[in-house]
Amino acid sequence: MYDRVFCFISRNDRKFIVNNKRFKKNTSDILKNVQKFDIVIIGGGAAGFFTAINCAERNPNYRIAILEKGKEVLSKVRISGGGRCNVTHAEFIPQNLVKNYPRGERELLSPFSRFMCGDVIEWFESRGVALKTEADGRVFPKSNTSQSVIDCFLEQVKCLGIELFNSHNVIDFYREDAYWEVKTSDSIFRAEKLIITTGSNPKIWNLLAKLGHTIVPPVPSLFTFNTSDDFIKDMAGISTTAEVSLYDIHDKSLKIKNIAPLLITHWGFSGPAILKLSAWGARVLAERDYRCVLKVNWLCNDLQQPSKEEVLQYLQEIKQTQPKKMLQNTSFPNLPKRLWLRLLDRAGVLHSILWANLNKTSLHSLSEVLTSSRFVINGKSVFKEEFVTAGGVALSEINFKTFESKMLKNLYLAGEVIDVDAITGGFNFQNAWTGGYLIAEALQG
Repeated sequence: MYDRVFCFISRNDRKFIVNNKRFKKNTSDILKNVQKFDIVIIGGGAAGFFTAINCAERNPNYRIAILEKGKEVLSKVRISGGGRCNVTHAEFIPQNLVKNYPRGERELLSPFSRFMCGDVIEWFESRGVALKTEADGRVFPKSNTSQSVIDCFLEQVKCLGIELFNSHNVIDFYREDAYWEVKTSDSIFRAEKLIITTGSNPKIWNLLAKLGHTIVPPVPSLFTFNTSDDFIKDMAGISTTAEVSLYDIHDKSLKIKNIAPLLITHWGFSGPAILKLSAWGARVLAERDYRCVLKVNWLCNDLQQPSKEEVLQYLQEIKQTQPKKMLQNTSFPNLPKRLWLRLLDRAGVLHSILWANLNKTSLHSLSEVLTSSRFVINGKSVFKEEFVTAGGVALSEINFKTFESKMLKNLYLAGEVIDVDAITGGFNFQNAWTGGYLIAEALQG
């Protein structure tokens, strides 16, 4: 687009580089250490790099800068998916894909129709990152290391001439005439287009709020449940598919439930079932200081969710057909033996009793425990390396055709800086890729 002319001025043993083609040489700019770009991106994470690369590919003559406050870039990419980087999910129908987003389901339907999981897979593989799809639909590099994704991004940035500024903590950004100016501890950056990809960063949210944006207060999402119930003692590692639902401490339904694998841990409950509850119940649970009641139907699978009455009838049939069999020797599909024995304890039924000797009260008690075990939840724990937050820039203030702010011209936002979050499985990264790609499409010269 324009040639680069460099001016070097020594002051306090520092060199200042000022582009002099597009803008008139200005002594005040030089003294302020103003660096001029076509696009400045705040945030050196997944969304920032993906946006920058796609912008540069569409606009080879653009001068693009990525500002990262830390010494290292792509730190979340490095640790995601247990260090393997779950880049996306093998879900190729937009209407199904959006169901994995507690916040953003409606808004992301159109963007996903334009750039979604299959496009991401093609994007990475065309740039040398071979991918594989695992049985649960998660997509990882075949190398089983996030370094493959990081190396791809860094190579693309270098080849495309994107300028990376590490250790540049953004202090402020604001409109200056027709341009955006971004002030860091070291410099002032000026650009016509400003893109924010800082994730859950309270400081950046405060700056956006100062400019008029509404920030939905952030709360944790994707966490596990803590309980002091003796039921879990010596049961860590037990997993089974179950229906889980949330109630308040007064036993009123919070209308949040799902069916998925449930994992018992040393401190409580985890697994996809709990992570989904935590995502959809993020705000409700935060309001209750993570005090609630978890109810579990242990006899569920993907096709059946038997009621207490149906299970009671089933237990009565066992009593009639297997009267001489001890309860401890009875097996249920998808119900681990240790879990079955612990459920007998919870129901107050002896392991060695014969089905013929099980009275009506015990049958009712056992059917209640099997379909509606009740656990008091008294807190949460962080799920592994996942740092997902519900909250951010209000979705109503973003044009989801371009991911541009409806309030501030030439300001774009992608990733978790907006009030979009998802369950685990590569869905949060997919939101970042889609937003970055559509921003680049919108900025194509």
